[in-house]
Amino acid sequence: MTGGGPRGAESAYRAGFACLVGRPNAGKSTLTNALVGEKVAITSAKPQTTRHTIRGIVTRPGSQLVLVDTPGLHKPRTLLGERLNDLVRATLLDVDVVGFCLPSDQRIGPGDGFIAAELTELMRARSTPVVAIATKIDRVDRARLAEHLIAIDQLGDWAAIVPCSATSGAQVDDVLTVLSGYLPTSPAPLYPEDVLTDEESDTRIAELVREAALEGVRDELPHSLAVVVEEITERADAERPILDVRVDIFVERDSQKAIVIGRGGARLREVGSTARAGIEALLGRRVFLHLRVKVAKDWQRDPKQLQRLGF
Repeated sequence: MTGGGPRGAESAYRAGFACLVGRPNAGKSTLTNALVGEKVAITSAKPQTTRHTIRGIVTRPGSQLVLVDTPGLHKPRTLLGERLNDLVRATLLDVDVVGFCLPSDQRIGPGDGFIAAELTELMRARSTPVVAIATKIDRVDRARLAEHLIAIDQLGDWAAIVPCSATSGAQVDDVLTVLSGYLPTSPAPLYPEDVLTDEESDTRIAELVREAALEGVRDELPHSLAVVVEEITERADAERPILDVRVDIFVERDSQKAIVIGRGGARLREVGSTARAGIEALLGRRVFLHLRVKVAKDWQRDPKQLQRLGF
């Protein structure tokens, strides 16, 4: 680890916002969950899993770090892609420190260089500190990690460089300490100490369904899949209280609908079973999950449909 936060006022309480950025599948959501200590962001091996900024809140005796997870910056191919990139850039203007995630099991590439150039401009224009985070160190040996850290150092003038593994927990506390060190002083926490995220329940439910639906699908499907919670009602006549949760899964083509449903509906039942477990844990209630798969043709390129689906 190099760097370690600004000097002075070490004993002052600090609170503020940090943004994790990086190319798709750099480990941002997994790191967010590891820092918070609870699942507040969905994860997947598929790129562009994250589509909404998600605030994970980490409160310690001397600080409160509000983590804003973002979609991966990428070369957009659709209107949705352009809007996701705009979302990242807008978020960068409103945070106190940026964590730039660079996976250790992948070589530094053009995508990393593109993001590094944007962050360098941010540092020049707003003096926002950027901490480079070498993620996924559990997947490489020491020689490869050393090579990766040298490449990160050569990529830009970072406030600090911190290696970590969100899955094993190695040096996650170091990431938290370094990011928190760059937060401004504050007379009090920004959120109540027992709050872990400010995301609405509907959003988190939709994300849990989308995460379950993404598992094991073809590469082209994740970009075409959107989820909307239509209704949550309490079943009044049930002997044991139960919530009826109605959720629509949108795809762009009939062939994609068939993939999500699976033969005889087997895959959709699996999605429902996986998602329901997460939703019940989130809500602390028994849930009957109703899933419908609908086709919204080419919704990623249609402004009206994007708005309807929450983009």
